Amino acid sequence: MPTLLLHFFLFLITTTVTNLILAVHSNCIEAQKQSLLHFKQSLEFDSSESSKLITWNSSTECCSWLGVTCSPNGSVVGLDISSESISCRIGNSSSLFQLQHLQSLNLADNNFKSSSIPSAIGKLANLRYLNLSEADFSRQIPIEVARLKRLVVLDLSHNSFPSFAENQNLSMLIQNLTEVTELYLDSVVISGQGSDWCEAISSSLPNLRVLSMSWCGLSGPICESLAKLQSLIEIDLSDNSFHAPVPRVFAKFSNLTYLSLGSSNLVGTFPKEIFQIPSLQTIGLAGNDELHGSFPEFPNNGSLRSLIVFGTRFSGDLPNSIGNLKMLSELYLSGCNFTGSVPKSIENLTLLTDLDMSGNRFNSPISSIHWETLVNLDTLALSDNQLYGTIPSSVVSLPMLNILTLSDNQFSGQVPEFSNTSSPLLETLHLENNNLEGQIPTSIFNLQGLLFLNLSSNNFSSFPFNGARLSRNLPLVDLSHNSLLIDYNGTNSSFLQIRYLSLASNKLRAFPDFLRNQSTLDHLDLSNNQIQGEIPNWILSLKSLNSLDLSGNSLVTLEAPLPNSTSALSSLNLHSNKLQSIHSSYSFLKLGSLVLASNQLTTFPYVLRNQSDLLNLDLSDNHIQGQIPNWIWRLNPIQKINLSCNSLETIQAPLRNSTYHLSSLDLHSNQLQGHIPLFLSGKYLDYSKNNFSSNIPTDIGDFISTESYLSLSSNNLHGSIPKSICNVSGMVLDLSDNSLSGTIPQCLTQLPSLSVINLRRNSLSGTISDNFLKSCELQTLDLSNNQIQGRFPKSLVNCSRLEVLNIGNNNIIDTFPCLLMSISTLHVLVLRSNKFYGSIGCPKTNGTWPVLQIIDLAHNNFSGDMPGRWSLTWQAMVSNDDSPTDLGFFYPAFSSYRNFDIKDADVCYRDAITTIIKGLEFHLVKIPTIFTLVDFSSNNFNGSIPEEIGELKSLYVLNLSGNAFTGKIPSSFGKMRQLESLDLSKNHLSGQIPPEFANLTFLAFLDLSNNELVGKIPTSTQISTFPNTSFEGNKGLWGPPLTMDAVFPPPISNGSSSHPNSGDEIDWDVICIEIGFTCGFGIAIGSLLFCKRWRKWYYKTMRSILFKVFPKLEQRFGNHRRHVFVNTRH
Repeated sequence: MPTLLLHFFLFLITTTVTNLILAVHSNCIEAQKQSLLHFKQSLEFDSSESSKLITWNSSTECCSWLGVTCSPNGSVVGLDISSESISCRIGNSSSLFQLQHLQSLNLADNNFKSSSIPSAIGKLANLRYLNLSEADFSRQIPIEVARLKRLVVLDLSHNSFPSFAENQNLSMLIQNLTEVTELYLDSVVISGQGSDWCEAISSSLPNLRVLSMSWCGLSGPICESLAKLQSLIEIDLSDNSFHAPVPRVFAKFSNLTYLSLGSSNLVGTFPKEIFQIPSLQTIGLAGNDELHGSFPEFPNNGSLRSLIVFGTRFSGDLPNSIGNLKMLSELYLSGCNFTGSVPKSIENLTLLTDLDMSGNRFNSPISSIHWETLVNLDTLALSDNQLYGTIPSSVVSLPMLNILTLSDNQFSGQVPEFSNTSSPLLETLHLENNNLEGQIPTSIFNLQGLLFLNLSSNNFSSFPFNGARLSRNLPLVDLSHNSLLIDYNGTNSSFLQIRYLSLASNKLRAFPDFLRNQSTLDHLDLSNNQIQGEIPNWILSLKSLNSLDLSGNSLVTLEAPLPNSTSALSSLNLHSNKLQSIHSSYSFLKLGSLVLASNQLTTFPYVLRNQSDLLNLDLSDNHIQGQIPNWIWRLNPIQKINLSCNSLETIQAPLRNSTYHLSSLDLHSNQLQGHIPLFLSGKYLDYSKNNFSSNIPTDIGDFISTESYLSLSSNNLHGSIPKSICNVSGMVLDLSDNSLSGTIPQCLTQLPSLSVINLRRNSLSGTISDNFLKSCELQTLDLSNNQIQGRFPKSLVNCSRLEVLNIGNNNIIDTFPCLLMSISTLHVLVLRSNKFYGSIGCPKTNGTWPVLQIIDLAHNNFSGDMPGRWSLTWQAMVSNDDSPTDLGFFYPAFSSYRNFDIKDADVCYRDAITTIIKGLEFHLVKIPTIFTLVDFSSNNFNGSIPEEIGELKSLYVLNLSGNAFTGKIPSSFGKMRQLESLDLSKNHLSGQIPPEFANLTFLAFLDLSNNELVGKIPTSTQISTFPNTSFEGNKGLWGPPLTMDAVFPPPISNGSSSHPNSGDEIDWDVICIEIGFTCGFGIAIGSLLFCKRWRKWYYKTMRSILFKVFPKLEQRFGNHRRHVFVNTRH
């Protein structure tokens, strides 16, 4: 673009100077003057925004009009009406095209109403400069542009994605434009295949210096024939879809100054040589997340000014030679894989204005760098690395710094004082998620330009609210998740005025007194502290406070309000406290959201009756009993009500002719009885876990809104599912855990918007309708624990977004559904306890399950070999990520919670399954994203267990019991180091227990019983710590814990050793036991034989023990005892 402007201004200056010199010798040609006046008259423009067209009038020479350039003989050769706020279309009959001598035409930065470029443009055969950029031209580019053979600069960029006619292409446009040196086609839709575009350019434009074709939809590969264009100095091919590497021949553009290839789906490794082009000033590769590479050694005095590779897979160390790039002003490396130290030589980049190295794995201190030399630095972003040590004072004292982010590292110690507090430049300071400690520096609150301060998730102990000495307005302060105690409770703290303040998750025990003086405070978060007792009345009356969060404390009551109190409060969150009521005197509050969940309320607070602005009410998890009053439905314009987890029994219906606008109603986990209330409707209705005990009303579908979530699970509903349920047209339908019977309505499988169908644990019969739509949006289908029969529905393959399929515990008879292999989104597949049969191999299917977490085929009649290579496609189980495991229940592809976008309602559905883990049945109401299971138990699989199973390195549960597997246990099982439960019982496995089992350090359950295993149970690992039931039924196994006192292996029936070489080996374990026993026995007997004192003590002790155990024995042999005693004294 700079080259384009330079070219245009040189042309304009030259022609203008020529006209000024010869103006006395030439006048404007009248015909051309009239053409210009007619052209102006045809245009619609804003005269208040115009600087050129308003000078055009009939009383002056047209050569003197702004934007008009004339030749010595008075011909109009240049016309520039760019940025004139023109808003109309130009037709082919426009008088503009009568100006046959035009050499330069600039219509850029106007609004031509998405019209086509006029084909009459081809009449201007003398044009050398044509700029139609950012002019809102659309539709098709006329082929007549190809007639402008004298063009040097052609700019059609950044319009409304114009394209070529169906039978035309880029080659036809430019094949005759051989003099073009600058081509700007950004946002022009380029047709053709593969590299046609670059072949056309390299063969037609030999003199090209500037090539700009971003946002053109170009595809790869990028052809190496572009190397013929040795005059190229600027290349912009960003925001395309190449899916190809960068050709190494780009390094041959010896004059290249500008290269932009960002967000173009580049792959492979970027050629290092390109970084070393001597003339290169700007290189942009950002947003190519499959592009690998590393930096070379940079030469001294390099020309690079902008180095932009963020969002790529560049890796390795940042070379110390980066300091040789003395002209560098922008360095963007965020979101890559760089490692090692932050090079000290970065202090040499004195012209640097923007330095972003965030989101890498840099691992070093930064205190040795002389940051004070970077006097021009505007942005310093080092967040999300592994940097450690203290924060140097030179970093916080940079004179031009506007943004400083050091968050998500391991910095420790205290934050240094900011010396340049009078500077208005520093606006953003992020130091969160480090190990910083001590007092927050007073100087931070004196920074005159500071707008955003985030010091959360550190170990700060005090916050000097009285520290600000100058009047300051600070929009955002986040000090949450520290160990703050307010060490000052005076009232002289009005200097510092905050708009958003978070002190959540600290150690506050009282309401900070400085808050009384906050006149601009809009949002205050004091949640999860240790505040007890009473909520003071003044905090609810802060004149600007809109949102207050006091959840997670030990608050008991609210102080009575002062007379004539007012409040601006709109949102009040008192979740998880000990409140028993809210006094009715707080009726002056006009809340939009009130959260009183998890308190000790026993009745509906009276203060609610007067709330006329309430939108959201949450009274869940309290002790409210009895009836839901009908006045609660009159709280217009209330939209969301949550009364779940109470002891409510009945619902009072709204008064006749009353109106309400509920979008979300949650009544789950109460004691509601009787019929399902049809007088209530909404987009989210959760009546689960109650005592409703009726049929589902036949007209229920007439009362449920579209886009709805409807859960009636865990009640006592009976009867059939009415067909009107299909009128819901919602996203989630959960009727699980009831006593419903009859068949599944066929219409359920034909609802295009339904995402979840859960009919688990009922008594449904019949078959699954085989009429799933091609537009099926199902993500979860759970029909388990019913009495469904028939065959597996083949049309289920239409549900291409399916993630959870559970049809376990039914009576379905069919072969393995190989068609499911085409559904790559599948995470959970449960077919257990049906009558499936045959092989599970799918040789004719190419699909895979890359995100499969759970596959349960137990208790069927599957047979044949277990396909090993099949399991290698289960990437979620194969992958072995050594990074810290996220134990949450969310990740982008799948979560046990699934969120749905329903307007005005928060919809969240939680998947659940029942499975066997560690020999026990578990009902998983949450499916952790790290949980993986393979259960093929109780089938008729035979042959050997595939070695490939051992490649499932992230597997947690493996159950292959109750089959007919033979051969040895694969040694590859030792690779499954995440394994916690392994059941191989009731097979015909032979050989020894692999020593590799020693690697299974997380193994908590093991069952190898009822096989044909032999040899000694390993004693040097945790294997021997399992109970003997884990090994019983293997006649050839011996050793602890199976045979605790075994010295020798059990005898073999044929008289041969269990080990082929046992006759040639000495079992030193047995020899050591024999020697120890012989020595111990000899010492004991010898002591009794040769030592009289020991012999007497032994006799007396054993006699005493014997008579204490058997008292009657003493009576029977008492005399003999005395006789013996007397004799022993002589």
